[in-house]
Amino acid sequence: MAIDTTTAPSVQAAPPAPRPRNPKLSTRDKLVLFVLCAAQFMVALDFSVLNVALPVLGPDLGMSHSALQWAVTAFALPSGGFLLLFGRTGDLFGRRKLFLAGLALFGLASLLATFAWDPASFLTGRALQGVGAAAIVPTGMSLLTTTFPEGPQRDRALGISGTLLSLGFTVGMVLGGVLTDTLGWRSTMGLLTLFALIVLPLAPGLLPESRTPDRPRLDIPGAVTVTGGLLSLIYALSTAAERGFGGTDVIGTLVAGVLLLAAFGYVESRAASPLVSLPMLRRRTVAWGNLGGLVTFSMMSTVVFVLTLYFQEVLRLSAFETGLIFGVQGVLSVVAGVYAPRVIGRFGARRTLVGSLVGQGLLGAALLGIGEGGLSVWLATAAVSVASMFHLGAIVSYGVTVTSGVPDAEQGLATGLVTSTQQVGLTIGIPVLGVLATTGPDLLAGTRTVLVIDAAVVLATAAAVAVGLGGRKRA
Repeated sequence: MAIDTTTAPSVQAAPPAPRPRNPKLSTRDKLVLFVLCAAQFMVALDFSVLNVALPVLGPDLGMSHSALQWAVTAFALPSGGFLLLFGRTGDLFGRRKLFLAGLALFGLASLLATFAWDPASFLTGRALQGVGAAAIVPTGMSLLTTTFPEGPQRDRALGISGTLLSLGFTVGMVLGGVLTDTLGWRSTMGLLTLFALIVLPLAPGLLPESRTPDRPRLDIPGAVTVTGGLLSLIYALSTAAERGFGGTDVIGTLVAGVLLLAAFGYVESRAASPLVSLPMLRRRTVAWGNLGGLVTFSMMSTVVFVLTLYFQEVLRLSAFETGLIFGVQGVLSVVAGVYAPRVIGRFGARRTLVGSLVGQGLLGAALLGIGEGGLSVWLATAAVSVASMFHLGAIVSYGVTVTSGVPDAEQGLATGLVTSTQQVGLTIGIPVLGVLATTGPDLLAGTRTVLVIDAAVVLATAAAVAVGLGGRKRA
């Protein structure tokens, strides 16, 4: 475009001052970050804190062994199924309002689960926890990305958030066992109630409210099809993890999920105000960044699952010793979370994502050296712990990649896609690959088969993401 220079001054404008590479956060910024990250940590804790308590919980509430999977599934279904809907609803009607409503619901639901008197009341509490989590996660992340400007501040905030997300899963596994043994299974749900009571009073005075200049309109057909599709898909995969893919309900809901998501794409292509804009999905950073996130979550969760079985059933380690191994993994994840923003600032989000996937894949391949000897404990501990550092780097860099360059008005949608990828990734890996380790007569051979596929998928994805994102770097 031509520039009119007839009236322009003859002097050149001074170049903008360089932005500091690591700007300090104000006290208020730190408090905002504490509130948002504490809420994310609380939700991550809920994914794993109850797992080791299930054998005690079942007899206490009168739940059969086959019904125990619903203690996990009742939370996973709504927490994953409503993410996109609530992320976009926050964009349109106010992120802070929805975040606070999710916190309040999560706290009340945790209280109900704490004092549950029968299976129905407990599962109701778990389902309501999932709905609250679905409101907290995308709105909390979009509040984070709109509060901290794109660049070093956002990278640092996402690094802390990603660290606490990963740490929450690890701490949940260890803390769940300690609380169940000392105070009983109800204390695991009581802990979540306490978290909500701490965060909820602080949030209203610290978090900004988002505004939309136009009268908001929610795409109802899009909301129905995407929510139904995600609910069906997550149910099918969660149930398959317990019973395999041969069940009629698994096949039926899997097909229904695929058809509903296909219908969602059709609806969005013709909607005047779509829930998810197709140009957003066609952004290279969104498409390839989310692919990297899906693979890093699904493959790492599968590795942790099969190694948990391997440690206890092949190497005959106790549950406590297994927990200590994954505790080392959690500590190194924290270290990685501290340095991931600096690596992104030095090399860019694209290179960091690709490099992290390569590192995760190579260390997954190194796990093929495990056997039945005592040295295998040290090899497995070292490999999975260092792999978790690369995994954390991939988590942070894919979040930066997907949300970079997205207008504030669509950050809820972008973060909804990020968190939906997390949830589907955590759900899809174990039933698809974990079954290969558990169905055969030799668990060690099955574990190695899973590790070969894991390494191949992660390394192939790293190559695909590198090509898909091209030479683009964050501005």
